[in-house]
Formats: sequence, C-alpha cells, structure tokens
Amino acid sequence: MTTPPAPRPRPHRPAWAGRNYTLLTAAAVVAGLGNSGALIAAAFAVLDAGGDGGDVGLVAAARTLPLVAFLLIGGALADRLPRHRVMVAANALNCASQGLFAVLVLSGEARLWQMAGLAALGGIGQAFFGPAAEGMLFSSVTSEQSARAFALFRMGLNGSRIGGAALGGALVAIVGPGWVLAVDAAAFAVAGALRALLDVSHIAPREPGGGMLRDLREGWQEFIGRPWLWSIVVQFSVVNAVVAAAEAVYGPLVAEEHLGGARPWGFALAAFGAGTVVGGLTMMRWRPRRLLLAGTLCVLPFALPSAALAVPLSAPALCVVMFVAGASVEVFGVSWMSALHQEIPENKLSRVAAYDWLGSIAMVPVATALAGPAESAFGRTTALWGCSALILLLTLAVLCVPDVRRLRRREPKPVAEGAPATELTAAQDR
Repeated sequence: MTTPPAPRPRPHRPAWAGRNYTLLTAAAVVAGLGNSGALIAAAFAVLDAGGDGGDVGLVAAARTLPLVAFLLIGGALADRLPRHRVMVAANALNCASQGLFAVLVLSGEARLWQMAGLAALGGIGQAFFGPAAEGMLFSSVTSEQSARAFALFRMGLNGSRIGGAALGGALVAIVGPGWVLAVDAAAFAVAGALRALLDVSHIAPREPGGGMLRDLREGWQEFIGRPWLWSIVVQFSVVNAVVAAAEAVYGPLVAEEHLGGARPWGFALAAFGAGTVVGGLTMMRWRPRRLLLAGTLCVLPFALPSAALAVPLSAPALCVVMFVAGASVEVFGVSWMSALHQEIPENKLSRVAAYDWLGSIAMVPVATALAGPAESAFGRTTALWGCSALILLLTLAVLCVPDVRRLRRREPKPVAEGAPATELTAAQDR
C-alpha cells in the first residue's frame, strides 16, 4: 500500500503581513494610483474649461480648506465608530464626487464653481478617512513587526503615487482629464470594497463617549501631554509648509530658468520618490533603539533640496540631493509611525492622528500663498536659503527636547512557553 505524501505545512504569514494588513496595503496602492493621476487631471480640467493658474489654485484650495476644517471631527468620529466603516463611507463619498467630476468634464459642461464644490467634497472625505486609516493600520500589526510593516506599507503607497502621477500625466495627454477622473472614481470604489472586507473582530467595542467636544478634549490632552509629540508636529507644521512652497512655487521657476524646463524638474521629483522607496527598504531591516532621535536626525537632510535650488545646482546634482532627502525623510516617517503605535492608546489613535494631520498641513496653503510675495520682497535665492534655515533650526530645536532623544523602542515581551494557541494565531491574523 502506497502511503500518500504528507501535505506540505502551510507557511505562517508574518504578523506584519496578515489579512487586514494585506487588504489595507492593497487598497492604499489602488487608491494612490488613481488619486495621484486625478490631481493632475483636475488641474488640466480647469485649464481646458478656460480657467487660468489662479483658478487652478482656487480648486486646489477648495479641497484643502475643508480637509483642515473637518480633520478633528473626523478623528473624533473614527474613535467612536468602527474605523473601517468610516473609511468605506469616506471612499464612497470620494467615489461619488470624482465620478460626478468626470461626468461634468466629459460632457464639456463643467463650471468652475462646480469643480470647486466637488473638490471640497473630496477634501471632506479625506478629512474623515485619514485619521481612521491610521488607527486601522496600527491595529492591523503587532508591536514586534510594526516598523517593518509600516515601511512596506509606505513603500507601496509611495510607489503607487509615483506610478500614478506618471501614468496619470500620460493619460491626460492621450485621452483627456475626464477619463482619468473616472479611473480615480473606480479606484475609490475598489479600495472601498477591499476595506469593507476587513476583519474587526479583534478590536474591542468602543465605549460610549461623553460627546464630541469631550472626545476632542481627551484627544488634545493626549496630544499636548507628550512633549515629543507636539514638538515634532509643530516642527513639521513649518517644515511641510516651506517644503511645499519650495517645490510647488520656486522649484518649477528655477527649473525653467536654469535647469532646462519641466523635464529635469520631473526627474528630480522622481528621484525623491525613488529615495523614499530606498528609505523604506532600509527601515525594513534597521530597527533603531532610539526611534525619534534617529528619525529626527534624518530630517536634517530635508533642508538640502531648498539649498540646492538656491545655488542652483545642476540637474544631475539636484537629482542626487532629492534622492538623499527622500530616503532620509522616509526613515523619519517610519520611525514616527512606530512611535505613535507604541506610545498612543489604541482608543485615542485617530484623535491624535487628526491633531497630527492638522498641524502638518494647516500652514501649507499659507506658505504657498506667501511664496510669491516673499520672492518679491527678499529675492528667490534668499527665500530658498530661508526655507533651508527654518528646517535646520526647527530640527535642531526639536533635538533639544529630552523625550525626543530618550524615547526608546520597547521590545515585545516573549510569549511564554505553553501560552494558549489563540494568542499566537490572533497575532498572526491581525
């Protein structure tokens, strides 16, 4: 009698690549591909409708302002309701707004006020989605593998944004902005469907809260009570603002006058994106003990691109600088997410993430609006050197905060021999 071969044992999935994590990463990649192209398509849709640069800025602002206004409410709601439901509802809103945007553009009947209104709906959707997404991602991984999981997640997200921007730009030129917006609507639908499949059985039910204002106060107390947290958010409120001004306003002008136009500037931005992928690969292997010290030190090279534009360096040298900046800032990003996962209670993660988001983006519209007047008042070169100086000074100031230097990675306690099997499988399925 022939004995049948023993079945091969199924390989255990790493804790950082469980079912929920895989669904979240796949959804983020799909949405990133669609949304990056849609940002380009929206701008060209405004121009094709007879708008000018000011109208493009108006539609962009119409998306940003509701995002800022609703972030805190979105964070409080995501800590009250099941986060995956908030994410799916936000995806549905974005799908509907982008789909209607596409129909108007394809019909040739799009008006500026309609495009601005639909962009505002997209910003509201993002305000509710962002804090819930961070909380859900944190709950999908274990502390032991969180840094590796976050690095892989960000690599997928950054890669999709790079590919989406390149593909979206090409499709806008070939088939027009309306169809690219339609693809983005479909991407939101697919992403929402994937997120609807998340398993939330391991997440404890939310306790009834004492009202929205009380929830926001609790989130604020959690935020302001940790010096490492609010000091870095204050730092990045300025860092993100001056980087946005340098890249959105000064960079294209320097490229046009000194580097040969849009093509070399596009290569420089692509080099930054490639750097983020390399930084993510690095963080899949490197586990610095002092999370925030290592991450904050890696913010210092973020001052290099503005300095390179101020000189200005040649296009190949600028690409090298952008690559280094992208790799270093990704090290910070993974370290920051790991610190939040380690230090913030799960039931307050979305509210803290909302304060983080608010601080990180609130100054961006102000900085981009003031970039032109600053150039007129001080000159472009001086303004760019000022951007670099602000990044360096604020980063060095944050390094003076004791908690930033001292916060250490806590290694998870080993599971005792003979522990119930349910504890092990729960960790792997998350």
